[in-house]
Amino acid sequence: MSNEEASEQTPDVPQCEECGSKDIQDDANGFPCCQQCGLVQSNVSIDYGKDNRVFSDGSGMESERWGMPKTDLIHDGGLSTDISWQNKDYSGNPLAKGMASKIHRLRRQHQRTRIKDATERNLVVALAELQRLAGQMGLPQTIKESAARHYKNAVKMKLVRGRSIEGVVAASLYLSCRMADAPRTLDEVGHYSRTGRKEIGRTYRAIVKALKIKVPPAEPHGYVPRFCTSLNLPTMVQVRALRLVHENEKANGMAGRGPTGIAAAAVYLAAMLKGHNRTQREVAVAAGVTEVTIRNRFKEMCADFGFNPSNPQEADLKKEE
Repeated sequence: MSNEEASEQTPDVPQCEECGSKDIQDDANGFPCCQQCGLVQSNVSIDYGKDNRVFSDGSGMESERWGMPKTDLIHDGGLSTDISWQNKDYSGNPLAKGMASKIHRLRRQHQRTRIKDATERNLVVALAELQRLAGQMGLPQTIKESAARHYKNAVKMKLVRGRSIEGVVAASLYLSCRMADAPRTLDEVGHYSRTGRKEIGRTYRAIVKALKIKVPPAEPHGYVPRFCTSLNLPTMVQVRALRLVHENEKANGMAGRGPTGIAAAAVYLAAMLKGHNRTQREVAVAAGVTEVTIRNRFKEMCADFGFNPSNPQEADLKKEE
């Protein structure tokens, strides 16, 4: 029987491309080799991921050979070399006094040479402010990276001229939160920023217009989890509030009504339905809206769902029965 006939009969068994042998095994480097003729097979998938092997004794699977990943949160993308501030040699022993002074001068000059012009100096200040603001707001790494990209694009479009760095950074973070479906109100961003709400709003609109970004409208369900967390409400209240929001959107939509007011009213109503009552004042403080707004949205929801505003639990129990 020829090699071609054998390959047709047993297509699932790998065969050598040269001699047709089925005795193919992986060598020490992970490549499939024929044990008869020694040919390395060409139909092998190559892993282009990180190489986490260490070729020194006693190092195990340490990550000392890995480089820092590229990031937009550093003005040069994180691709430059950084001199450690530990003043220790490779073995972990402290440097001599004279050598430590020399390394300190070298480190200082190195930091200066990393910033080439005024644009990079602007990025250094702005990205430090972005890290501070995002840290106080408790935003994840993905939103930080997105905000840094928006800010760099704004610098390329020369939108920073005539505006404060803090205002453009705050507007970039606000935009990234909207794009990531994790919205924050302008009042909340302005509370942690060194600029006011109006300036952040004007800068946000300028960035969106210049960069031609299509921002989806803020949805009430994006605010519900944060409001419930601020009010220390259990998960069942959050689930009920989200259901109320979705049912309300199907019934009436959001025409002429702010998403924060709808979310706050849904949380207020869900807390009453589940027996974890909160006052309108407490919900208003957590949501950053007025008590009148919550009262109006609450009455509208009760009318849509057939609840009695003074005792919505009664109608809810009848529906469940």
